Amino acid sequence: MTKKMGIRWHLRLRMAEKGLFQTSDLVPLLAERGIHLSREQVYRLVTQVPQRLSTDTLAALCDILDCQPNDLIEIEVVSKQVRKTAGEPGRAAAPPVRRSTIRRPDLS
Repeated sequence: MTKKMGIRWHLRLRMAEKGLFQTSDLVPLLAERGIHLSREQVYRLVTQVPQRLSTDTLAALCDILDCQPNDLIEIEVVSKQVRKTAGEPGRAAAPPVRRSTIRRPDLS
Protein backbone atom coordinates (compact mmCIF):
# COMPACT_ATOMS: atom_id res chain seq x y z
CA MET A 1 0.00 0.00 0.00
CA THR A 2 1.31 3.43 -0.89
CA LYS A 3 0.72 6.58 1.09
CA LYS A 4 -0.57 9.67 -0.66
CA MET A 5 -0.65 13.01 1.12
CA GLY A 6 -3.36 15.58 0.65
CA ILE A 7 -4.57 18.72 2.34
CA ARG A 8 -7.87 20.16 3.41
CA TRP A 9 -8.13 23.88 2.79
CA HIS A 10 -10.15 25.76 5.43
CA LEU A 11 -9.94 29.31 4.04
CA ARG A 12 -13.69 29.63 3.39
CA LEU A 13 -14.48 28.44 6.93
CA ARG A 14 -12.02 30.87 8.52
CA MET A 15 -13.42 33.71 6.39
CA ALA A 16 -16.97 32.92 7.53
CA GLU A 17 -15.84 32.96 11.16
CA LYS A 18 -14.66 36.55 10.59
CA GLY A 19 -17.84 37.60 8.79
CA LEU A 20 -16.27 37.57 5.31
CA PHE A 21 -18.72 35.81 3.01
CA GLN A 22 -17.76 37.20 -0.40
CA THR A 23 -14.50 36.07 -1.98
CA SER A 24 -14.09 39.61 -3.34
CA ASP A 25 -13.94 40.88 0.28
CA LEU A 26 -10.38 39.54 0.43
CA VAL A 27 -9.07 41.51 -2.57
CA PRO A 28 -8.62 44.90 -0.80
CA LEU A 29 -7.51 43.26 2.46
CA LEU A 30 -4.77 41.37 0.63
CA ALA A 31 -3.79 44.53 -1.30
CA GLU A 32 -3.33 46.40 2.01
CA ARG A 33 -0.69 43.79 2.82
CA GLY A 34 1.08 44.01 -0.55
CA ILE A 35 -0.58 40.96 -2.15
CA HIS A 36 -2.18 42.00 -5.44
CA LEU A 37 -4.41 39.26 -6.82
CA SER A 38 -7.28 39.56 -9.28
CA ARG A 39 -10.83 38.76 -8.19
CA GLU A 40 -10.60 35.52 -10.20
CA GLN A 41 -7.36 34.50 -8.48
CA VAL A 42 -8.86 35.18 -5.05
CA TYR A 43 -11.99 33.23 -6.00
CA ARG A 44 -9.85 30.19 -6.94
CA LEU A 45 -7.79 30.63 -3.76
CA VAL A 46 -10.96 30.47 -1.65
CA THR A 47 -12.86 27.77 -3.53
CA GLN A 48 -10.07 25.35 -4.45
CA VAL A 49 -7.14 23.78 -2.67
CA PRO A 50 -4.14 25.80 -3.90
CA GLN A 51 -1.40 23.78 -5.59
CA ARG A 52 1.12 26.56 -4.99
CA LEU A 53 0.83 29.20 -2.31
CA SER A 54 3.45 31.83 -1.61
CA THR A 55 4.48 32.31 1.99
CA ASP A 56 3.71 36.03 1.62
CA THR A 57 0.10 35.22 0.65
CA LEU A 58 -0.18 32.68 3.48
CA ALA A 59 1.15 35.24 5.97
CA ALA A 60 -1.30 37.88 4.69
CA LEU A 61 -4.23 35.46 5.00
CA CYS A 62 -3.18 34.57 8.54
CA ASP A 63 -2.95 38.27 9.45
CA ILE A 64 -6.35 39.07 7.91
CA LEU A 65 -8.05 36.12 9.61
CA ASP A 66 -6.05 36.32 12.85
CA CYS A 67 -5.05 32.67 12.60
CA GLN A 68 -2.06 30.39 12.15
CA PRO A 69 -1.16 28.38 9.01
CA ASN A 70 -2.40 25.19 10.72
CA ASP A 71 -5.84 26.80 10.97
CA LEU A 72 -5.95 27.05 7.17
CA ILE A 73 -4.13 23.89 6.11
CA GLU A 74 -4.92 20.43 7.45
CA ILE A 75 -2.60 17.66 6.29
CA GLU A 76 -4.27 14.31 5.68
CA VAL A 77 -3.12 10.90 4.52
CA VAL A 78 -5.08 9.45 1.65
CA SER A 79 -4.26 5.74 1.46
CA LYS A 80 -4.56 4.09 -1.89
CA GLN A 81 -4.34 0.37 -2.58
CA VAL A 82 -1.98 -0.39 -5.45
CA ARG A 83 -2.39 -3.63 -7.37
CA LYS A 84 0.81 -5.44 -8.03
CA THR A 85 1.12 -7.21 -11.35
CA ALA A 86 3.49 -9.87 -12.59
CA GLY A 87 6.60 -8.59 -14.24
CA GLU A 88 9.22 -6.14 -13.10
CA PRO A 89 8.90 -4.92 -9.52
CA GLY A 90 7.49 -1.41 -9.35
CA ARG A 91 6.38 -1.43 -12.97
CA ALA A 92 2.91 -2.26 -14.15
CA ALA A 93 2.62 -4.90 -16.84
CA ALA A 94 1.47 -3.79 -20.27
CA PRO A 95 -2.02 -4.85 -21.27
CA PRO A 96 -2.10 -8.02 -23.36
CA VAL A 97 -1.85 -7.56 -27.12
CA ARG A 98 -4.88 -8.72 -29.05
CA ARG A 99 -4.14 -9.81 -32.59
CA SER A 100 -6.75 -9.03 -35.19
CA THR A 101 -7.56 -11.07 -38.26
CA ILE A 102 -8.50 -9.43 -41.52
CA ARG A 103 -10.89 -11.50 -43.62
CA ARG A 104 -11.40 -10.63 -47.23
CA PRO A 105 -14.41 -11.67 -49.22
CA ASP A 106 -13.87 -14.48 -51.68
CA LEU A 107 -12.99 -13.00 -55.06
CA SER A 108 -13.95 -16.13 -57.06
